[in-house]
Amino acid sequence: MKIEITRREMLRNSGIALAAGGLMGTTSFSPRPFRVSLNTSTIRGYQLPVEKQIDLCAEAGFDGIELWVSDVEAYVKQGGTVAELGRRIKQHGLVLENMIAFSTWMADDAVERAAGIQKMHQDMELTAGLGGKYIAAPVQGIPAVVKQKLPEYSDRYRVILEEGVQAGVTPLLELWGGGALNQLSDTAAITIGAAHPNASILLDFYHLYRGGNSFDSLRQLNGGVLPVFHINDYPGSIPREALEDADRVFPGDGSCPFNEILPLLQEIGFRGAFSIELFNKTYWDSMDVVTLLKKSYHKTAAALSNKGGKHGGS
Repeated sequence: MKIEITRREMLRNSGIALAAGGLMGTTSFSPRPFRVSLNTSTIRGYQLPVEKQIDLCAEAGFDGIELWVSDVEAYVKQGGTVAELGRRIKQHGLVLENMIAFSTWMADDAVERAAGIQKMHQDMELTAGLGGKYIAAPVQGIPAVVKQKLPEYSDRYRVILEEGVQAGVTPLLELWGGGALNQLSDTAAITIGAAHPNASILLDFYHLYRGGNSFDSLRQLNGGVLPVFHINDYPGSIPREALEDADRVFPGDGSCPFNEILPLLQEIGFRGAFSIELFNKTYWDSMDVVTLLKKSYHKTAAALSNKGGKHGGS
């Protein structure tokens, strides 16, 4: 296992640190404070068991990983244990950045909301058992955000924050560009209104753009409380409102102005993980999983080092 960790460090140094060294004269942004991690949505099309996802993530050189709760539940159903899986993550030297979960904790319907809160509690207990500290909390169960109900949404978010205190896990309020909660201003208002020390946000380059948000609005946030940021890119050839999850591409292969946003994130104090999240079916059909993971790692590393000019990659 020592060999695997050393190899990952070597890949990280060659893919990020050394690339950054050659670019320090052209940019003030240094990727050194950040981890390069994998959201396993990127390889979801291969339908791999979760233990294989972890192994391949480490072999590709990533520092951390985001797993789907449903994949871990399938592993346990087949006879594995959460403790065993947690040890596997730790032995590979990976950081469990966040867990991907879906529940109706925000639903307007009280019965549906109660069921969602219970599911979120179970998912947070599972996350803690794996050694994780964060879980995604996307908004489901409401058709759209009603501005007048923002204080009520804050109260609902505070409920799962309190559930998280018991488990030692923080639910990250997630913005979805095509979902009900698609505005950064509303997302920030809900977290502020929750008046809870653990309140935090999960953001994504694609989702911010898809929702019509200005990247300049990120200046209003405390980046120091954001543990992970999903990184990806989007094609400029498709109208923003028509973009779908599957349209996301490797960082640097689209129109996202990384050279402007990445220094901004560093300025506001972000020091967490950039976790690549794609759902690109074309990639799944045209590459084997090892190739996709290698490209994901190196494309992300290049974007973080501002390698390749305006959009952070080539």
